[in-house]
Amino acid sequence: MLKKLYVVTLVIILGISSVTGCAGKEEIIMAENGDTVKVHYKGALEDGSVFDTSKGGEPLEFILGGGNMIAGFDKAVNGMQVGEIKTVTIPADEAYGPHRDDLVLVIERDKLPEDLKPGIRQQLEMSQPDGRTVTVVVTDVSEASITVDANHPMAGKDLTFEIELVAIE
Repeated sequence: MLKKLYVVTLVIILGISSVTGCAGKEEIIMAENGDTVKVHYKGALEDGSVFDTSKGGEPLEFILGGGNMIAGFDKAVNGMQVGEIKTVTIPADEAYGPHRDDLVLVIERDKLPEDLKPGIRQQLEMSQPDGRTVTVVVTDVSEASITVDANHPMAGKDLTFEIELVAIE
């Protein structure tokens, strides 16, 4: 009888310690490359002006490390936990790259379609020799020529993002 009691007591103690050992330990899931994630974000320039946000709408969904986001944004989300909010400043080199002077072109008016009436900030599409099209923005207009810029509008700018990881799928 004593031996049975000892075994029962031992089982109960082991059972309690194994339950206790699991209590309070939640698996911490962190976002990593290959995960489909959903984030809310607010992007601002150095002067604090907001250039884009998902707040008030649907969260942005993307595959982390999938190449669809700027490198610095992917890097910032990697390692975050659901519910975590962080603010990061992404340097131009990890965002849209430096502003490149070689992507600013002066085009003589006689090379343009006759019916084109270009205006400052107007977006135009140009065909490249390989057949691809690129969007350019008119930055200057004169009687003889127009100047267009093929840089991304955020090129050369450091960007600050407030990011909230909403879900990892």
